[in-house]
Amino acid sequence: METRANHVWVGAVSLLILAGLALFVVWIARLGQGDQKDYDIFFKQSVEGLAKGSQVSFAGVPVGQVREIRLWEADPEFVRVRIAVKDEVPVLVGTTATIQSSFTGVSTILLDGARKGRPPITCETTACPEDVPVIPPKAGGFGQILANAPLLLERLATLTERLTVLLSDRNQASIAGILANTDKMTESLASATPQIEGTLAELQVTLREAGETLDSFQKVTDSTDRLLNQEGASLAAQLRQTLNSASTAANSLQATLDETTPAARKINEETIPAATAAIKDLQATSKALRQVTERIESEGAGSLIGSEKLPDYKPK
Repeated sequence: METRANHVWVGAVSLLILAGLALFVVWIARLGQGDQKDYDIFFKQSVEGLAKGSQVSFAGVPVGQVREIRLWEADPEFVRVRIAVKDEVPVLVGTTATIQSSFTGVSTILLDGARKGRPPITCETTACPEDVPVIPPKAGGFGQILANAPLLLERLATLTERLTVLLSDRNQASIAGILANTDKMTESLASATPQIEGTLAELQVTLREAGETLDSFQKVTDSTDRLLNQEGASLAAQLRQTLNSASTAANSLQATLDETTPAARKINEETIPAATAAIKDLQATSKALRQVTERIESEGAGSLIGSEKLPDYKPK
């Protein structure tokens, strides 16, 4: 009986020693980690691959670990992930959290986006629904792909449907006809290659002749410019002299017109009316003479001195 009691005491002391050793190891580990700050991250996407103790890194540098993962009681649509980060890590306003997945299935949390000069994330600069500052999440990597999977599937289905319509039997026949026509056009172009080469050769000859013509025209232009530069002064002097002579003649003609204007006015006012009256009198005299002549011819010369003969009276 006494031996059995000794064994119990030995076992109890051993358990106490082991517990103390475990506590010492945990204390040493915490001492190595230094002071840490807790932050909450509310993910609306799946957190598959994350687990308690998963690594938290800042710009790729390990700075902490995941302390707790659970559904948020206030809104089960969100998953609350609490992380512990070293106190010296600059978790500033603008820092975001992203779930970084890997091909092994293990996920980590990546912090990024801190900018120099901004205040740290605390309950004074951000919301604290669980008495811990919140780091806003950002979809990325596989998480963003999974979040956009329904939209991608819908677009893929739409694309497949359109490809089915595009590659229908009717459209395939049309495409085959287009390809056949293209082959015919290519063959026709290949057969017309010699003619095209001949046409290009003629075009080269034409261009060369055009160039020669332009050279000749340039020479004629140079000669014309030289002639104008050499004899232009004398031609201008002769033209100026001719213009002066024409101006003198015009002035003389104007003076002559000014002198003849009074005589023309007098003729218009006096001579022309008198001549008009004389012409009218002459016309009247001519008319009277014509009447006398006609009377002599029809009745004789006696009709001019005798009275007009009365008609004979015949009683009834």
